[in-house]
Amino acid sequence: MAEGTLYTFPENFRAYKALIAAQYSGAKIKVASSPPDFVYGETNKQADFLKKFPLGKVPAFEGKDGVNLFQSNAIAYHVSNNDLHGKTHTDAVLVQQWIEFAENEILPAALTWVFPCMGIMQFNKLNTDRAKEDVKVALGVLNQHLLTRTYLVGERITLADICVACNLLSLYKLVLDPEFRGPFQNVNRWFTTLVNQPQFEAVIGKNFTLAEKMAQFDAKKFEELNGTKKKDSKPKKETVTPKKEEKKPETPKPAKPAADEEDDDEFSDRPSKDPFSQLPKGKFDMEAWKRTYSNSDTLTVALPYFWENLDTENYSLWYCEYKYPEELKLIFMSCNLISGMFQRLDRMRKNAFGSMIVFGENNNSTISGVWCWRGQELAFTLSEDLQIDYESYSWKKLEPNSDKTKKLVKEYFAWEGDFDGKKFSQGKIYK
Repeated sequence: MAEGTLYTFPENFRAYKALIAAQYSGAKIKVASSPPDFVYGETNKQADFLKKFPLGKVPAFEGKDGVNLFQSNAIAYHVSNNDLHGKTHTDAVLVQQWIEFAENEILPAALTWVFPCMGIMQFNKLNTDRAKEDVKVALGVLNQHLLTRTYLVGERITLADICVACNLLSLYKLVLDPEFRGPFQNVNRWFTTLVNQPQFEAVIGKNFTLAEKMAQFDAKKFEELNGTKKKDSKPKKETVTPKKEEKKPETPKPAKPAADEEDDDEFSDRPSKDPFSQLPKGKFDMEAWKRTYSNSDTLTVALPYFWENLDTENYSLWYCEYKYPEELKLIFMSCNLISGMFQRLDRMRKNAFGSMIVFGENNNSTISGVWCWRGQELAFTLSEDLQIDYESYSWKKLEPNSDKTKKLVKEYFAWEGDFDGKKFSQGKIYK
């Protein structure tokens, strides 16, 4: 039975996974979430903490047996028991499938929608509307699956139920009002069953309430939480009264020529509407290229079009490779990893195209890809919200006129070739 200390900040839904799992398994966990045991932003930046947990992120688990873990799903798995893992090998695989589903299909959309309501992230109508649609799709999948089932896998609660439910907590609490959640009765039944279990109540509290009204973006709250950070180049004179007066001098920013770069111009108070707005537009029509790629034969039409029209002065080509292939297990999990990355890179969609491929087989696979985007530097450095995944990959800029690059582009865009001996499994296109 696992035993150790869980470092986190209060009400961290990621930590809830392990704490609920421990309620079922009987694992002994000490929670360090307040002084003097843990101060978020201080303790997790200290050398001794970083030695054990190099990312400095929480939740982080320090086991009495010397095992140190810093990923919430891994921690939850470690502190759970065999009943939560699934009774059979097939059940165990299905449990893992739903955990991946929660991370890649639910969580990115949930955070995009909910964080602005909490004042953590600036509001973007385009992204929020797309997140709502993604949530509907995910809930639809769950609703159909739960039509004839009480739980996600088997006849009892597993880690799949715990992880999916935890990733849905903020949605049900803040934005899934009766009208929005109405069509998903099977999911609602399953979710309310879970949150009313004693093991869940011991962690998230009793009488969890579902949203009656859809929460909206609170600009004032966002300024209070982020104002000083956004304006750290100015004198610190921020008080509650002058906030509206301070906002006016900043509004001339959208007068720049790039105002037509996005469809959400009415939300021009965003710090940077388009991460690519400061770069030259160039002559390459990314949308026309994507239409050609989608509607024409890749080898005979799309690739010739690409090379004839590519503006190499203002667009660049890049090769990437996943740094941690030893962590890749089942092929579908690797595909979900790519899907999650694509979703989190939504803001660069108008200015980028990429082909990512999974090579190999279950428990022996790699991920690599070829990208084209506007600009000559790594696009992810243009905005913080593009930087979630890119450090997990090594990136190499390609010379567009070399035969080696042309071969790479042909193979990755057409999904056929020798790939330097790698065995093609599945591919995904970012467009």
